[in-house]
Amino acid sequence: MNIQSPTASADVAPATLVERARALVPLLAERAAETEKERRVSDEIIETMRAADLYRVLQPKRYGGFEQDFHTVMDITCELGRGCASTAWVYSGYAVSNFLIALFPAEAQEEVWGNDREARCAGSYAPIATTRLADGGYRVSGRWSFASGIDGAQWAVLGVIFEATEQGGRPKPGFLLVPARDFTLDDDWHTIGLAGTGSKTIVATDLSVPAHRAVTFDDLRAGTTPGSRIHANPLYRTPFNAISSTLLISSALGGAQGAAEAFLASIQERSTRGGAHGAGARVAEFPTVQIRYAEATACLDAARLLLRRDLDEVRDTIQAGEQVSVATRIRCRRDHGFALDLAVRAVEAVYAGFGGQGLYTHHTLQRFWRDVRAAGKHVSYNWDVVATMYGQHAFGLEPKGQY
Repeated sequence: MNIQSPTASADVAPATLVERARALVPLLAERAAETEKERRVSDEIIETMRAADLYRVLQPKRYGGFEQDFHTVMDITCELGRGCASTAWVYSGYAVSNFLIALFPAEAQEEVWGNDREARCAGSYAPIATTRLADGGYRVSGRWSFASGIDGAQWAVLGVIFEATEQGGRPKPGFLLVPARDFTLDDDWHTIGLAGTGSKTIVATDLSVPAHRAVTFDDLRAGTTPGSRIHANPLYRTPFNAISSTLLISSALGGAQGAAEAFLASIQERSTRGGAHGAGARVAEFPTVQIRYAEATACLDAARLLLRRDLDEVRDTIQAGEQVSVATRIRCRRDHGFALDLAVRAVEAVYAGFGGQGLYTHHTLQRFWRDVRAAGKHVSYNWDVVATMYGQHAFGLEPKGQY
């Protein structure tokens, strides 16, 4: 695969970037079993995506990025997922991290991109450790699990609780930005799905982080981060939780699409070999098989339309100079969970209609099935959690969760 990378100052159309991602699908499919076996995306694949400029979609222009929109990353991720859901998952994490870094103070952005505009960042967003103030910054210890793509990253974003800074104040959740040299990894990622994401655990003991490498959830949800005042593009006023989840979910949509495509191609060539239906019947002529494929594709179309509606509305609101309302942000969180449920339903439909051939580990369909099912276990998109949050808001109660 020989994809020429333009200069840092060049502008690349979103459609071109999506086409580049589409061109990588055969390679990702060919390497999917190896990616799963190695439990990480290879350096070669990471470099191939970098050469295609796929990481630069949400990166600020002052650091060589394109400052495009979440729609483009969603489309790229869906394409990559058709070849390998694990690779798409890692890609989306790197892409959204470039957006997230752009929301930190200027000093932090310069540390990351000042000497290396190609630097990649992984993340473990759950605020599992509490910081303490020290030396004009913070100190923290903890274990941050599910750090997807961490093997190929030079930086990590870690979820924390910032201790209260004044009497009677409340602790605030947020993120710290940390270079890879400051932590170690626990190689504990041995899973039945999304194994290729390399989502290992980050371990740090008494880690020292300067104050400029911190940002709070309050600012992230309101679009009032330090970075939003640095970069003029309205993109950087987008509430983080309302949009970022769309990208990881897109890897599951891509994986389910890949499963549907594998199902269609295989079913068209298959005939029964005996048993209940006798020998020689075309499997494609079974109404139940036809229904399974129709259900899967309808679920995927519905999920994409739902997510794209939310992306459109949030983008238009920000560009109009308005703040995204709490009601819209919570509805987006609801839609994230529902879209992921639709992806799981889609892959279940085709896997249920595939028969015993889907049991063989060499068949790509079973890997898609396991990967999409694994994505469905992500607590941030758990339907019971996000649906409850939506219901709480609808009934005038205080929503519990991040939105």
